[in-house]
Amino acid sequence: MADLFEEYRLGPGWDEMFGELGMPRETYEALHATLQPLSSAELGVRAEVLARAFLDQGITFALKGVERPFPLDIVPRIIAAAEWRTVELGVAQRIRALEAFLADVYGAGQVLADGVVPRRIIATSAHFLRAAAGINPPNGVRIHVAGVDLIRDEQGAFRVLEDNVRIPSGVSYVMENRRAMAQVLPEVFAATRILPVESYPSMLLRALRAAAPVGVTDPTVVVLSPGVYNSAYFEHALIAREMGVELVEGRDLVCVGNDVAMRTTAGEQRVDVIYRRIDDDFLDPVHFRADSVIGVAGLLNAARAGRVTIANAVGNGVADDKLLYTYVPDLIRYYLDEEPLLPNVDTYRLDEPGVLEEVLPRVGELVLKPVDGAGGAGIVIGSQATAAELAEVTAKIVADPRGWIAQREVKLSMVPTLIGNRLRGRHVDLRPFAVNDGEKIWVLPGGLTRVALPEGALVVNSSQGGGSKDTWVLADADDMSPHLLGFSAAGELEPPFEVPHLSAEPAPLPSASSPEPGPGAGAADSQQQQQQQQQGGPRC
Repeated sequence: MADLFEEYRLGPGWDEMFGELGMPRETYEALHATLQPLSSAELGVRAEVLARAFLDQGITFALKGVERPFPLDIVPRIIAAAEWRTVELGVAQRIRALEAFLADVYGAGQVLADGVVPRRIIATSAHFLRAAAGINPPNGVRIHVAGVDLIRDEQGAFRVLEDNVRIPSGVSYVMENRRAMAQVLPEVFAATRILPVESYPSMLLRALRAAAPVGVTDPTVVVLSPGVYNSAYFEHALIAREMGVELVEGRDLVCVGNDVAMRTTAGEQRVDVIYRRIDDDFLDPVHFRADSVIGVAGLLNAARAGRVTIANAVGNGVADDKLLYTYVPDLIRYYLDEEPLLPNVDTYRLDEPGVLEEVLPRVGELVLKPVDGAGGAGIVIGSQATAAELAEVTAKIVADPRGWIAQREVKLSMVPTLIGNRLRGRHVDLRPFAVNDGEKIWVLPGGLTRVALPEGALVVNSSQGGGSKDTWVLADADDMSPHLLGFSAAGELEPPFEVPHLSAEPAPLPSASSPEPGPGAGAADSQQQQQQQQQGGPRC
């Protein structure tokens, strides 16, 4: 075996490339054949090209105040067509159930009356917003975009780790990862039929247009961003540009008489659909935080009047509360009369009688998560925690059992990752992105694979020092459909390994970094900067 793999070891979990050491699985054979003859210097040069490409395009991420290229590992993660079909169906099933739940919990509340979900779970959820009750989206869709986080367990089976149906982030890295990887591993693209990902912006735009208010046939769609100080601003700008719609901030919009308009150099222009990337708390100072300067006053009233559609809907957070997550299998059975296709990770509800007493002696072998946590913040992995950390989290759990869940520690699957000049196994998860247009739920083939770069680490979030991998979904050998192979607008077959830019001459995109305020920046700008940073970047 070449030197790149000579020190590679199989880990405690499922290794996605190797069934046995030195024996690649069928899905990885072409990639392994490409990597094996390469020297560490050759692979290192290609990795440098990746990092330089991201830095040149401003694809950076702030970690502890230091701006750096978003870490993209050169070894992709590969998923077979049959496995992906299970993921597609399972993710779509989950979203259909959560859509039904949101319509119910903000409407008749039958799921509560029937005792499928206890009323106390909703009443104590920080993300159940009474201000959103009774708002009925024009086409019934509240989850226009979802990111469902998956892991593979020790047997290689996919399990759901959590749901993200508020403002899931990270799809920009999916698209940019693919563009970059096509340049550094062209020989593997030539030998492998990989499903394309560049259709995401058009599918999202289609879903947003389908959500337009009743009677609007040619809707104006905008992307609402907190602004340049937000760590996900690169993604906001990229998605707006690829969809061909305006990127706006709260100060660019005005709401008068339940109509929302965008200020332009030609005057005010009506806005029909807002793809918002601002948290609920900051979205409308009339109903939520009165000190918000990044939202739009009156926006929720306009949505209630049916004059504008907010995507994703206000109040969706009640559906991705980590305690509500434990009830999703029951919701699938209740609303869809189906068995879940993707199981949850084994989870303990600490607020139920007797469960806390069972869990407390075992905190050293479980994963403890705050139900309102995001980006990996607050997670305690018992087997890796110190005695002081376990004592601290135990005290927090005892004081607020509703605020925590405990999960079995799953040894996440591993994929070879370039660490220094050698390949090492590192733990990964997967965030598939789904788009719902009211008629069909389309799952982007691939999604964002996040990788924990420190040895043995299980927290993959980029905000905790993790990186990413390009995710390749292999096409079914028997399926020759245009979607799988990639057809041009003219109907001509394009090689599956080519990933063209969606625009002929892409304009430079703003960096994800936080620029310095310009001359004359006043108190309002300072407050806006704080709120942009405070209200959250990518939940990655």
